[in-house]
Amino acid sequence: MSPGDLLADALGRVVEGVEAVLDGLDVDELAWRPAVGANSIAWLVWHLTRVYDDHVAAAAGRDQVHVASGYAERFALPLERDDTGFGHSADDAAAVRAPADLLAAYLEEVHRTASAWIRTLDPAALDRVVDERWDPPVTLGVRLVSVLGDCTQHVGQAAYVRGLLDR
Repeated sequence: MSPGDLLADALGRVVEGVEAVLDGLDVDELAWRPAVGANSIAWLVWHLTRVYDDHVAAAAGRDQVHVASGYAERFALPLERDDTGFGHSADDAAAVRAPADLLAAYLEEVHRTASAWIRTLDPAALDRVVDERWDPPVTLGVRLVSVLGDCTQHVGQAAYVRGLLDR
């Protein structure tokens, strides 16, 4: 198995986890927050997908699915088009309301597009520097592992909120 296949497979497990979390929930359940200032399932899934899309698109040198496939318009959120959720206030997070099928479709398209590209990477490509704002500079391999870690944490958080909702 190549490193690209390994990363694509791991990110596919995030998609599977999100599908299980979203299953059967309506917009109000997806927007439910267990406490003031806590994140909802909708926000967590939207945010993990925005980060996945943003970071991989930048590394691949292509447009984000969010814009290229019209998801920015379909979500119609009161947020900037390039917003990924970093630094959101509680009010910003509460503004993310979306149906499960839209959240799932966006993640599935991001994953399909990203994993097709990730699978083409040879091991040497993972050493390419993609962000020099950090010390040490961030390589493609480190960026992809970071995306995987962020997505995994957020799908776990969404599953936890789902568990609270199902009590």
